[in-house]
Amino acid sequence: MGRRRAARGSCVLSLPPYRQYTPSGEAWIPELPITWDLAALRWLSQRYAGGTPDKNNSAFWDEGDIPWLNSGAVNDGYITEPSSYITREGFLESSAKWIPKGALVMALAGQGKTKAMVAQLGIDATCNQSMAAIIPTRRVQARYLYWWLTANYSNIRNMAGGEARDGLNLDLLGSIPCPVPGDDEQRAISVHLDRETATIDALVAKKRTLTDRLKEKRTALISRTVTLGLPPDAAVAAGFDPTPRLKPSGVEWLDGVPEHWKVLPFTKYVSEKSDYRGNTPEKTPSGVFLVTAKNVRMGYIDYEASQEYVAEEEYDEIMRRGFPKRGDILFTTEAPLGNVALVDREDVALAQRIIRFRMKPDYFFDRFALYGMMSDHFQVQLQQLSTGSTAEGLKASKLPMLRLVAPPVPEQRVIAAVLDVETSKIDSMVAEIETATERLQEYRTALITAAVTGKVDVRGAAA
Repeated sequence: MGRRRAARGSCVLSLPPYRQYTPSGEAWIPELPITWDLAALRWLSQRYAGGTPDKNNSAFWDEGDIPWLNSGAVNDGYITEPSSYITREGFLESSAKWIPKGALVMALAGQGKTKAMVAQLGIDATCNQSMAAIIPTRRVQARYLYWWLTANYSNIRNMAGGEARDGLNLDLLGSIPCPVPGDDEQRAISVHLDRETATIDALVAKKRTLTDRLKEKRTALISRTVTLGLPPDAAVAAGFDPTPRLKPSGVEWLDGVPEHWKVLPFTKYVSEKSDYRGNTPEKTPSGVFLVTAKNVRMGYIDYEASQEYVAEEEYDEIMRRGFPKRGDILFTTEAPLGNVALVDREDVALAQRIIRFRMKPDYFFDRFALYGMMSDHFQVQLQQLSTGSTAEGLKASKLPMLRLVAPPVPEQRVIAAVLDVETSKIDSMVAEIETATERLQEYRTALITAAVTGKVDVRGAAA
């Protein structure tokens, strides 16, 4: 085949292509540079699974000195610290095997619980039975193989049945097709990708730090405003005292509040409550949208986070505990605990782990109550009252213990309106940064794929 031109307008393909390509016969990579080979992973590596000593036998774990990895370790990409240590007795009792430094490990049965799939070892280690060790032969360099496997996360997951299945096996791993450039090209690809992805990762880290700080600023703004009132300038503009006298709040988790404000038992001023816990409706392919705990974010309902439905003819029965109205507050009782959002459409059903509150309008404006429940002082109460070791939850019996700060309702409306404006500004900045972060990650993925499939020749750039 003849020369190919790199696609115009693509930063990834700004590097030159190889001179000639040939069909590979493999769906994962339709064509390869004519000088590259293609081989299954079984011919390029030794592969074996690990093992886990009996976790109930302290003799296998206490004061152990043999590094041991669980499936989540692959999230690090390059592993320099073990997940735990096992004893020599535990090592001999189990099917655990040593894996040499520099080799690769891949999550098998545990990959559905991790954010990544493959990592390279920076230490000698052992691993559990849900991971596979991949020891490359001389034909392929470990670092290059790491980048090739990383680029094919989706393809490899699909081999095991995609998201519906939670496991690969050694035979499937052996069937993975791998392009095999020459030694110098493998080295150049690894050097190029190590350098370029490190630059991208550093940019992503900075943007995530900025996003975290903006979110902290948002929370601090809400927390201060719903407990102390508007900033002086905003208070004057609204006709309120810019420096109100404070009084003790009467509760240990909150300092002073404006003298004319109250701190009220939250549930006492709820006009209607529906607890949907224990209510697990049957899901259907279509019908009425089911709002689950996954959809309830901090301050809004995210209809993209989870898309599940219940049958229209079952709706009345499913919602027999209470139908949602606009302005009702949804509260998640666990996984996660304490996320809140306002109902913004009434044609929805509500799933378990959600409680619906309708506030008494003479005491609470719905949007102010929402901000109050998002604030630090309310969230701290939830943490203090929660139970559960793996997933924090709140028992219904604890609800009457919650307290919420309550200015006069007209002041609540003004505060909520100001917070709507100010938090929207922060949300816009966060959204812009998150979009830029997603583009960087997309660029990173395209960069890796282009290099390991030979779409671009990185040898000059890696020099």
